[in-house]
Amino acid sequence: MQLSREDLLEAYRRMRMIREFEDAVHDEFSAGAIPGFVHLYAGEEASGVGVCMHLDDRDAIASTHRGHGHCIAKGCDEHGMMLEIFGRKDGLCGGKGGSMHIADLSKGMMGANGIVGGGPPLICGAALTAKTLKTGGVAIAFVGDGASNQGTTFESYNLAKVWNLPAIFIVEDNGYAESTGSRWSVAGSQVGRGQGFGMPATEVDGSDFFAVWEAAREAIERARNGGGPSLLHHRVMRYYGHFEGDATTYKDPNEVANYKASKDPLMLFRRRVAEAGLLDGAAMDEIDRAARSRIAQCVAEAKAAPQPGEADLLTDVYVSY
Repeated sequence: MQLSREDLLEAYRRMRMIREFEDAVHDEFSAGAIPGFVHLYAGEEASGVGVCMHLDDRDAIASTHRGHGHCIAKGCDEHGMMLEIFGRKDGLCGGKGGSMHIADLSKGMMGANGIVGGGPPLICGAALTAKTLKTGGVAIAFVGDGASNQGTTFESYNLAKVWNLPAIFIVEDNGYAESTGSRWSVAGSQVGRGQGFGMPATEVDGSDFFAVWEAAREAIERARNGGGPSLLHHRVMRYYGHFEGDATTYKDPNEVANYKASKDPLMLFRRRVAEAGLLDGAAMDEIDRAARSRIAQCVAEAKAAPQPGEADLLTDVYVSY
């Protein structure tokens, strides 16, 4: 199966939108304009987009506390997301969730999650629903290397395999479980862990959109056809700290700069499609300009938008009233 020109343009548009969104949020948070806590996804764009390009609204994903990129990759509205991050009334969650709790069930985005390892149990439920109702849907949990040590994650691996669920676990290993190097903190290999639970498991260069897209295609097709769960281990790099305000003193000072120069996901994508004659630079430059303009508009409108009022305080507390 080959990606069409339209698919390639859409993939690049989503990756560029994530990068512009995260860079803008970084700037605004640094300026004191955004409340709460923020964790950024810049540098990991190929991982989320390469997976979500295979999904539609019947499919569900559960995210991490680093969830903005997954939201955009799954098709959530970036304007509603920006309003939410600024704590505005018309945000995707009414301005009550903020950065770590963005959700849009209409898009199959079950939510970013401040609980480390909180996503895998959620997608087991979504996968069981898809299997029971025979929707053909799949459910995907994005987890970090730190979450891969959680009991909730291991129990979800076991449950998904025993019940043969259409579930896929994506371990986005950015090298650090917060500030602890994952090569030290995660015993054994992620692939070995998946195989230990009887799942197909694959190591993937998470900065290479095409490698991610191909591995995800195989895993998602297998899940849709009743072949059960899989695990994909994506090695990636986050460009900012674990959270905004993290001084990253645990990193080599040149680590991110060296990675950007050789393995930046957007740069790799542009190079690959240009060398293959699939897209020209002008088309991608136009996407860059449009994304930059769109995010600037989102920021300006979020700053001017109203905050939740007193009447909103007790809404969204119960399932029904």
